[in-house]
Amino acid sequence: MTYPGQPPNDPRHDPDGWSQAPYGRPYDPYAQGTPHPAGPYPQAHPYASAPGTQPYGAGYPGMDPWAPFGRDPITGLPFSDKSKVVAGLLQIFLGSLGVGRFYLGDFQTGGIQLGLTVIGWITAIFFVGFLVLLGVGIWALIDGIMMLTGSVRDKNGLPLRP
Repeated sequence: MTYPGQPPNDPRHDPDGWSQAPYGRPYDPYAQGTPHPAGPYPQAHPYASAPGTQPYGAGYPGMDPWAPFGRDPITGLPFSDKSKVVAGLLQIFLGSLGVGRFYLGDFQTGGIQLGLTVIGWITAIFFVGFLVLLGVGIWALIDGIMMLTGSVRDKNGLPLRP
């Protein structure tokens, strides 16, 4: 199958060898000379890891490719892809199961909260189980409030985005 403006399947007109590919050349509407709507893509970036590679968002003007969610105005660190509102609300309502910490990627603290909750429910037949559940509930509430205020960071040490 040929597309408008595509040369015939002749090895002399196909230097890349796409005519021998099992399904032919993949369709690229911008290969026919139509300019890309975002403008020309820059060919090099000073922090590119390999020649010809571009970081996320490098072709868009005004966007920091190393901080796609913005930067913290105080520290200058890039914001995490995790939201502090989502993390805080998950921790307040489901924090005894460690859901807010699991959302942030902190599996150790989330696992401890979940484990203490399970131990609390198992030992609830004794009075000590209710004390464990109360302690985990208070811990989850304070942890959720700290997440909402922005004093908790994600697994990479980045501040949570607003």
